[in-house]
Amino acid sequence: MRFDIISVLPELLESPLNHSIMQRAKDKGLMEVFLHNLRDYAAGKHRQVDDYQFGGGAGMVMKPEPLAACIEKCLSERSYDAVIYTAPDGQRLDQSLCNQLSMKDNLLIICGHYKGIDERIREKYVTLEISIGDYVLSGGELAAAVIVDSVGRLIPGVLNDETSALFDSFQDDLLAPPVYTRPADWEGMSVPEVLLSGHEKNISEWRHEQSLERTRSRRPDLWERYEKG
Repeated sequence: MRFDIISVLPELLESPLNHSIMQRAKDKGLMEVFLHNLRDYAAGKHRQVDDYQFGGGAGMVMKPEPLAACIEKCLSERSYDAVIYTAPDGQRLDQSLCNQLSMKDNLLIICGHYKGIDERIREKYVTLEISIGDYVLSGGELAAAVIVDSVGRLIPGVLNDETSALFDSFQDDLLAPPVYTRPADWEGMSVPEVLLSGHEKNISEWRHEQSLERTRSRRPDLWERYEKG
């Protein structure tokens, strides 16, 4: 799977995408990430990528020309299953969307900055707009990193345990159950006996019950969606 990411500050993405699971995915040849510096496509001595917005108001807007040049360069080299823009008014990123995107081959992500990108770029090129939450970030790079991480880990072979991702929180609209490790007794607090029993059916039932209870009490919005099926 390949991710192409367009950014004004590509260095912000180097650390989160070059360590841990994401680095192992790249080392295994299961995932590729290419960063495109938008300033390389900007004209003029100062390689300006933003300008004042028409109609007045505070904040700058990312210019259409550099973005179009970069996007066209990418499109000339391959086709993309989605051209994604990280936007606060986009579709909320959830596990279902991550699952869908993990089955794609090529994704192009545009990182917003300042007051956003010129609307004409969204109209001409963008096929999917994604928000990672109802809050404001300084730029779209962190959102892009979240998308790559949450989608990339679902690619078959990325995780050491092939079934691990299937039992994460939000799969089937349920939160994951509590987990424990050694020692079995720590500061007077003991691991539930069922987890020490070795009885797989009882353990599975206990975990499911805990997922139900945790979702019901902590995320009533998810619980409502789960009940509706």
